[in-house]
Amino acid sequence: MDTIFALATARGKAGVAVIRISGPDAAQALAAFGATLPAPRRAALRQLSDTNGQPLDEALVLYFEAGASFTGEPVVELQIHGSMATAAAVLHLLSQVPGCREAEPGEFTRRALENERMDLTQVEGLADLIDAETEAQRRQALRVLSGAIGDRAEIWRARLIRAAALLEATIDFADEEVPVDVGPEVLSLIDEVSVDLTREAAGVGIAERIRDGFEVAIVGPPNAGKSTLLNALAGREAAITSDIPGTTRDVIEVRMDLAGLPVTVLDTAGLRETEDVIEGLGVTRARQRAEQADLRIFLIDAPGQEPAMPPLAEDIVVHSKSDLNQWGEGISISAKTGAGISELVTRISDVLAQRSAGAGVATRERHRLAIERALTSLDSARNQVLAGAEYAELAAEELRTAIRALDALVGRVDVENILDEIFSSFCIGK
Repeated sequence: MDTIFALATARGKAGVAVIRISGPDAAQALAAFGATLPAPRRAALRQLSDTNGQPLDEALVLYFEAGASFTGEPVVELQIHGSMATAAAVLHLLSQVPGCREAEPGEFTRRALENERMDLTQVEGLADLIDAETEAQRRQALRVLSGAIGDRAEIWRARLIRAAALLEATIDFADEEVPVDVGPEVLSLIDEVSVDLTREAAGVGIAERIRDGFEVAIVGPPNAGKSTLLNALAGREAAITSDIPGTTRDVIEVRMDLAGLPVTVLDTAGLRETEDVIEGLGVTRARQRAEQADLRIFLIDAPGQEPAMPPLAEDIVVHSKSDLNQWGEGISISAKTGAGISELVTRISDVLAQRSAGAGVATRERHRLAIERALTSLDSARNQVLAGAEYAELAAEELRTAIRALDALVGRVDVENILDEIFSSFCIGK
């Protein structure tokens, strides 16, 4: 296997730049700079020189032996001064070392997977952690990176292996002393795993929302103050505001962090009947995006006015322009003065936080599909067990199919077709 190297920190001027070298010739690569290895997992200052013995830089060098590094291979990390010229000179010399080449995107992490330092769900968690923008995304990604999915999958797998072994004992050792009726224990094991998997499958949608972001649509008639509210939430002039009805024709999106949750707020066209073709397209698009959104904020700007669409249970109805109108109960805001905005933000955050509480450790559609394949096999296995001992072999095969689905979940089998897609999202150096 080649020895690979890459700049592990962002390109550009910085105080420190880190260059990572991984592979069987990592130590020889360091020797090309005229430097010696420090003790394993100990940092030491080393002078780096070019092939003519001219100084390149003074670096803090770390060495990790095979089995103790991120990739599972011998790894050398060079912490050099972060000028672009210094990094370029060190990388150029490494490219001339026999057996060394620049790493491809995600190749360090791919080697960690291949060397069983991580499972596939941990790789996905690492990708999510690198992309995390909010506190909720960070916490969720860190939980996946820590191996939470793999740990649970191992428990489920052990239970199903036990159930399959009980069934196979009745088939292969019928004449020896084995439990006369293993059905109750097998059914109990199947049911325990099925309950856990069903709960996890139900939480994937919310977990995906935490990773990709919730959508909150501001809905109301023209001139209800939707764009002004969007600007107040964003803290900047994200949308054009005007007293002229129908100013907003398209959906305007602003990404923000609300109480640690990633939220995209949508400013939509005012909902009304119109003969203006362009405005009509905007109204149609506004309704579609509002229907698809995770939460809707309905602005009411006149007494007795009804929401433009039927609100769902957790949607928020807000009385706008409180600086001009006197409202009774409910949330009242003035996007111009800022009155009531904090209360509205708290309400939005509370609703989304309650939904987020339903997230499990499975976070991706791939996870959900693997879990549902396992559930289908477990349901079939349960029916076979209930049908009688003569169907034990079929039940055992369904259990093995469920186990393979769990193996696919953590990347043991049947995932080669998705690896390139996953690792292409990583930066070079990770």
